[in-house]
Amino acid sequence: MTDTDDLITNLSRGLEPTRPMPNIDLAAGLWLLASAAWVIVVTHWYGPIRPNALEQLAGNARYLLETLCGVAAIVLVSLAAFRAAVPGRLSRRFARWSVGLTLLWLSCYLLDLQYPALQPSMLGKRDGCVFETLLYALPPMVTGFLVVRRLYPLQPVLTALGFSLAAGMLPALYMQIACMYLPAHILQFHLLPGLVVALLGAAVAWLLWRTRGQDGSDQ
Repeated sequence: MTDTDDLITNLSRGLEPTRPMPNIDLAAGLWLLASAAWVIVVTHWYGPIRPNALEQLAGNARYLLETLCGVAAIVLVSLAAFRAAVPGRLSRRFARWSVGLTLLWLSCYLLDLQYPALQPSMLGKRDGCVFETLLYALPPMVTGFLVVRRLYPLQPVLTALGFSLAAGMLPALYMQIACMYLPAHILQFHLLPGLVVALLGAAVAWLLWRTRGQDGSDQ
């Protein structure tokens, strides 16, 4: 018994209590709220939104449904990305729902090419909206990196792809209200830049992971 007690004492010597795992859904929600607020504020700071956008949301059920689908997709993708940073926290079912809802949202605008939800118009055109989408997504993406790096993602590239996608989707969605309604323009200058941000985040995560792996192998 004495040997066992000594063994336990030796093994426990120098151990320090660890901090409890943060509420990952709360962290994702706070990140999402802060990111959405940033996108809305900076978009209005740069210029006014399309004059009739809110009336169109209230008066066109399909346009409203498309927008709500985008909001729901962003929420699920954000939650999935942050849950992926905690081993065992993200279920396959939730991940599939996130991907499926995102694809459904994107498909709405493919349908709009043939059957627009609204009358296409150049009203509200914002010069340089493609750059707005890219630039407005960068601070949320960087913030996501800062939060997730304190966790334990087993697949950092996929995790970064998730929260970078959510970061790119936020300004892409709000540009449907802020900028003109032309389906081809939306796909090319709003949604495509949002997807580019997702790929950028995944590429940065891959480079960081590879560099860290090489540094570890050299030691």
